[in-house]
Amino acid sequence: MNIRVLVVDDQAMVREGFAALLGAQSDIEVVGQAENGAVAVELAAEHHPDVVLMDVRMPVMDGLEAARRILALPSEGPGPHVLMLTTFDVDDYVYDALRLGASGFLLKDALADELLAAVRVVASGDALLAPSVTKRLIEQFAQQGVRPALSRGPLEGLTERELEVMTLIGRGMSNQEIAADLFIAQQTVKTHVSKILAKLGLRDRVQAVVLAYDTGLVEPGG
Repeated sequence: MNIRVLVVDDQAMVREGFAALLGAQSDIEVVGQAENGAVAVELAAEHHPDVVLMDVRMPVMDGLEAARRILALPSEGPGPHVLMLTTFDVDDYVYDALRLGASGFLLKDALADELLAAVRVVASGDALLAPSVTKRLIEQFAQQGVRPALSRGPLEGLTERELEVMTLIGRGMSNQEIAADLFIAQQTVKTHVSKILAKLGLRDRVQAVVLAYDTGLVEPGG
């Protein structure tokens, strides 16, 4: 089954260029293009894309508000995955979008192969953040100022081992690194991660990192 993609960007040349590149792939179908967030929400509700490639800064409705509305759309199956597009890799809007449930972000000047890989990764249900980028995310959270820790309540359903894994996810560690740290098999780590995401109702590791930080389970620099 093809990956259905909605491309959203207020710059026509950028939008059409991305759409042409994606549409030329045998496993990807571009189901629509939108010039602003308001149109994107309408098209997402109509076409139910698997991935929404979303610019952050747009007129009428920015990508952040559009992502919030799209991720809240009713869906019979898995909802769409939002991949944010940004000009800078340090963008406050991007971090807010990750909190809302976006699956990652991609720089607008990314190479063609990087764009295609990003769409496929996000469509598979994974997050487009390497461990090194996840660690940078946590550093950015710290630089934005100290936030009061939320209640640990959301984590109460996790077992002791799952809390250990959740903590290491929050520190930006890969499955391989977690396996080495806990002296368990990578497949076991993968199983724990899947259970954690399911129990907490999270889309991917990015949301797990955000939750670990917001609940105080992980502290920047800790």
